[in-house]
Amino acid sequence: MRVEHTVATGKVQGECQPEFLPVWNAFVANFTEREEVGASLCIKRHGETVLDVWGGEAAPDRAWEADTVSVVFSCTKAATALAAHHLVDRGLLALQAPIAEYWPEFAVAGKSKATVAMALNHSVGVPALRAPLEPGGFLQWDYMVERIAAEAPFWEPGTRHGYHMATFGWTVGELVRRVAGSSLGQYFRTAIAEPLGIDFWIGLPEGEEHRVAPIIEYRPSGDEPANDFIRAIREDRESIPALAVLNRGGLKVNSRAAHAAELGAGGGITNARGLAGMFAPLADCGGSLLSSATVARMAEVSSASSCDATLMIPTRFALGFMKSMDNRYRPSGHIESAVLGASAFGHVGAGGSIGFADPDSGLSFGYTMNRMGAGLLLNERGQHLVDAAYTALGYRDSVPGVWRR
Repeated sequence: MRVEHTVATGKVQGECQPEFLPVWNAFVANFTEREEVGASLCIKRHGETVLDVWGGEAAPDRAWEADTVSVVFSCTKAATALAAHHLVDRGLLALQAPIAEYWPEFAVAGKSKATVAMALNHSVGVPALRAPLEPGGFLQWDYMVERIAAEAPFWEPGTRHGYHMATFGWTVGELVRRVAGSSLGQYFRTAIAEPLGIDFWIGLPEGEEHRVAPIIEYRPSGDEPANDFIRAIREDRESIPALAVLNRGGLKVNSRAAHAAELGAGGGITNARGLAGMFAPLADCGGSLLSSATVARMAEVSSASSCDATLMIPTRFALGFMKSMDNRYRPSGHIESAVLGASAFGHVGAGGSIGFADPDSGLSFGYTMNRMGAGLLLNERGQHLVDAAYTALGYRDSVPGVWRR
């Protein structure tokens, strides 16, 4: 059924099956109660679209349209990981093989035994770079790959776990490039996006630039109490959190150059339809994209920690994907959590976007927006939508840290 509502930043609209009307209402409430500016939300069940809505403002005097796209930050990691698993499924990449088997230059400074799986599950030990990047460094693939290959690990690979905030895109992306014989963005496009018919880019063509909604960066008010992550950045500029956040070569996320670059950890550009579409086959035994065994392995926890070396919170990762992370008991837990179903796996993007698959319910979910919110994982806008989706499916509650029936 067609749905439509006018909010302060314009019109929100789309299609929604009746049983998902509470999710539509939650989407509207984000605009009326939680300062949403422009956003999109898409939900599929067993590949069928049950909700596809969008609206608000993409930019001043420009409406968020059905085909508007935006930077989805670390949701891109799921796309990069999916490209790697596609190669694994084809027998071209082995998870337990040393990275050096495909990328010999990586086997220096104590990284010779680091495996492909370690690159995917954030235990490989290169979550940041110590020496300052040259201006524009993030935009230069070869430069970044050379820097990462030469970097000494912050811990012995495989012995600790810390979110590879930006470096994931080059550690996993270079493996894809070397094995596939084409760039990460090109391989993702031809092997994943085009077969699935999704509007998702790692390296946006100039002809698509007009559809991008610029990101509105989060500006803290100054009244928020600092969490462990923020304190680490403030107190030690040589810490992993500080280096991961601040050593970026002056990247400007809304620039044409950043949109064109193949930033496999955080530069993907899509909308909710693209995220939900990418995860749809993963919610349904792999469909024609991957084998069911590969998808089952992708959904399992591969690394976990009570204190992530980068994010400074408890985290749980599958091979390239986030699992449900319930930190609601912590002082800042409402913005340090992403509470999903027990079988779900996906990825949050900075500011609060999210895409995931839940094989137990056949659910695939995508939410994107242009106004970033606070926190390391989801904020109340995204979690509110996830909660509404599980409730609509008849789930009881998330008291155990995952949504349960």
